Amino acid sequence: MNRQQKSAFIAQEKLIAIIRSKSQSNVSVIIEALVDSGIKALEVTSNTAGFCEEIKKARLKYPNVLIGAGTITNVSLLKKAIDAGAQFIVTPNTNAEVVTYAHQQELPVFMGALTPTEICAANEAGADVVKLFPGNTQNMGIPYYKAIKGPLSDISLFAVGGIGLHNIKEWFDAGIQGVGVGGGLTSLNENNSIEDIRNTAKQMLEIIKGY
Repeated sequence: MNRQQKSAFIAQEKLIAIIRSKSQSNVSVIIEALVDSGIKALEVTSNTAGFCEEIKKARLKYPNVLIGAGTITNVSLLKKAIDAGAQFIVTPNTNAEVVTYAHQQELPVFMGALTPTEICAANEAGADVVKLFPGNTQNMGIPYYKAIKGPLSDISLFAVGGIGLHNIKEWFDAGIQGVGVGGGLTSLNENNSIEDIRNTAKQMLEIIKGY
């Protein structure tokens, strides 16, 4: 797939699962549970243990899903992600150099921004999708998105931060084009098992079908 096709694929799925883990041994287990549950776009963050190795492994094992790299704040990290085989890039910040370099490699960029100025700057830099981040900032979130979507209606936005089963429907009801979900979906710990991850993924996908 070229850059536009990858971007369209993710836009159609409307959900990116974000894997961020201090334990490398958990990463492949989490990815397997997500893919088996129907998730087709996954992001392994650069501050996940062994993120390059895990991207390589996932690319080989799951040829029918897109495996991206997240928390790519600069070109140095971007090059590592590209070498690992990342198929799309997600950033928490607005960095035009990342867009330029990623596009040369046919990789779509989901670029982090919060304020109207940052959102417009990311869009003007060529970001394929602007990632509204953080989406759980106090007194902002969905009300903030509703306030900015009018004047910025031509810019495709995915929301990231604080999204889970408790509010994913509310985000889509508000008109968001897609979401990235981390802790509310992919956390593996004593309070959230692999089976919990599978069940949450299936429930989220069922909700998204309505949009």
